[in-house]
Amino acid sequence: MKTSSILGLNARTQLFAYKYNTKRGKNIADSKIQTARVLEKAGVPHPEIFKKFKDPQDVFRFDWTSLPDKFALKPSRGMGGEGIIVVKKRLKDGGWLTTQKERVKIDDLKLHVLDTLEGAYSMGNVPDVAFVQEYVGRAEAFRRWAFRGTPDIRIIVFNKVPVMAMLRLPTKESGGRANLHQGALGVGVDIATGITTKAIWHGEQIVFKPGTERKLRGIKIPNWTAILETAVATQIASGLGYAGVDIVLHPEKGPMVLELNAQPGLQIQLANMEGLKKRLDRIDDLVVTDAEHGVKIAKLLFAGRYQDIKQLEEGIKTIGTKELVKIVAADGTKEEVWAKVDTGAWRTSIDKVLAKRLGLLQRGNVLWVKKVKTSMGVEKRPVINLRFYLAGRRIDTMASIANRGGLRRLMIIGRRDLGGFLVKTDGLLQ
Repeated sequence: MKTSSILGLNARTQLFAYKYNTKRGKNIADSKIQTARVLEKAGVPHPEIFKKFKDPQDVFRFDWTSLPDKFALKPSRGMGGEGIIVVKKRLKDGGWLTTQKERVKIDDLKLHVLDTLEGAYSMGNVPDVAFVQEYVGRAEAFRRWAFRGTPDIRIIVFNKVPVMAMLRLPTKESGGRANLHQGALGVGVDIATGITTKAIWHGEQIVFKPGTERKLRGIKIPNWTAILETAVATQIASGLGYAGVDIVLHPEKGPMVLELNAQPGLQIQLANMEGLKKRLDRIDDLVVTDAEHGVKIAKLLFAGRYQDIKQLEEGIKTIGTKELVKIVAADGTKEEVWAKVDTGAWRTSIDKVLAKRLGLLQRGNVLWVKKVKTSMGVEKRPVINLRFYLAGRRIDTMASIANRGGLRRLMIIGRRDLGGFLVKTDGLLQ
């Protein structure tokens, strides 16, 4: 991981959190109850809140026997997972069993709420509000890797684009909580595929779940596109320009937003072994229309090394500087064109007339328009979604549009799309 690409505490605060996050957005993120209210209004799924406790009288008037068999009791402004009691079973004696295998009774819950109201778990110990929330549990996909508690997925969203993601897995040490500081695992996730790549525990790289031989790389997170779109919709609704969105996967209901953070932690960079700053800079000035658009951009810009590994496992293929490729048109048909394989170019580019004929310049397929300096001055060139087949391998990428009508090849394939290939030029391999 290059030091220059790492986002440090000061840079995070000055360049992103302070610059792009409004006071209203920060207030929403600081309160789980306000977050739930905003998400409800925006139609973003989140665990249901059953009861709120604003003062001691609420505690004594409430019928505690009406609570469900499973629930979570939380402080609205709690930090670092402190003050949360997660109950997963009702006992015959009228009490409950927590995910930490502790028995709690109504009097225990009352005292806990009263402590919460006095600010025992809030930043600065200021008075707080407590609430009872729907229990989420573990999705089947995570049962082999998570200890008792509910795993969550932290996604950094900036300018409506999901930038980086991390799966947080509870451990025995963390007491079933998905908090890295308490001993949970942080597992990097490839934005394009939702497949885990690397993992950390107490800031150190690991390969297996502690105490087992279960690899942490290669876990496929279900409903990945829906998770990313939910994260972006949350950022938009909150008014935060730079946000950390914590999402849980309900076993039956799918992705739900658990929390929002206006200054998300930076261990996500360690889990992915990649710096945030470079990614954030790449999308700083993009015009992104909605959540679906932002997710498309993220998958194209930030496809991780996992895809390269998969390609290598399929076998390295040798190609020449001139290759016959099949471009997929908007209607799904394929057209063969001769393309120039150019390792000196970074991005793939195709002819404007060809792209228009294939329906690739339709509004929904144009990601953004960039200004390019040429010998003729400054040109505006659209950047589009593009799928093509090279040497039998499907490549999903983004391509810039250029006027190539007078050139021999209507398409150039840049090195960004040449992972897993060896390029043969005049008897030499590149």
